[in-house]
Amino acid sequence: MKYDLHLHTTASDGRLKPAQLVDLAIAAGIGIMAVTDHDSVGGVEEALSQARTRAQIAVIPGVEINTDLATGELHVLGYFVNYVDRDFVAALEVIRESRVGRAHKILEKLNGLGIHIEWNRVQELARGESICRPHVAQAMLEKGYVSTEHEAFDKYIGRNGLAYVERDKIKPVDAVKIILKAGGLPVLAHPADIEGLERIITELIAAGLVGLETYYGQYDKATIGRMLKLAAKYKLITTGGSDYHHFLDEHEAPLGSVDIPAKCISALFARAGKPLP
Repeated sequence: MKYDLHLHTTASDGRLKPAQLVDLAIAAGIGIMAVTDHDSVGGVEEALSQARTRAQIAVIPGVEINTDLATGELHVLGYFVNYVDRDFVAALEVIRESRVGRAHKILEKLNGLGIHIEWNRVQELARGESICRPHVAQAMLEKGYVSTEHEAFDKYIGRNGLAYVERDKIKPVDAVKIILKAGGLPVLAHPADIEGLERIITELIAAGLVGLETYYGQYDKATIGRMLKLAAKYKLITTGGSDYHHFLDEHEAPLGSVDIPAKCISALFARAGKPLP
């Protein structure tokens, strides 16, 4: 059985509706998946419903909360979150609202550079609850301002781009606490390139971090080995996933392509107090 615990839908910056993602995951031989949209649980219910209908896959309700460090972004995954908890939903809504203001400012900067993107089109591309920079990149590509979405990030909307805009800061510790309050398990996402990683891990463990995303779509064997040693040192659960968005480009790991050991899944379910499907 295959597993993939890092997947995005149209509820954030993925290109597939939740039901479509579930169907594709089944076709790829995945038996357990997690829906982990950026700052949103808007795709969870549809994914769960489709999984119940198909009866061939289990879906873990999840989220990926984007946070900020002085040196860049840090993402925290949450597994088995209570996606209908009012306080949790409200906290995510506050984070998403900061995305809206940021996107408006990015468009203003782009306009000043002679790149005219309509706000309505960005909203149409977003479709879900969470407006993300890839939606702006997609709109730029549609109008021919860039040849790829990666070019949009590299030249304009990435951290060193001409139209980059900082967003309202949320601290990693706060993301961990939000997930814990919703009954979830917080896991540090794609951690290998985080500056001062061990210091951050110790800070987040004190706040309640339980896992490290070790098997990741962009990691080679050496990187995975390094993450395994860190996880063992700090007694963290190891998880993994492709970070699949259905971008269909050469930069994206295919759905279900990450070899995640079954013992990782067993440990995650055991920590959550859930029986394996």
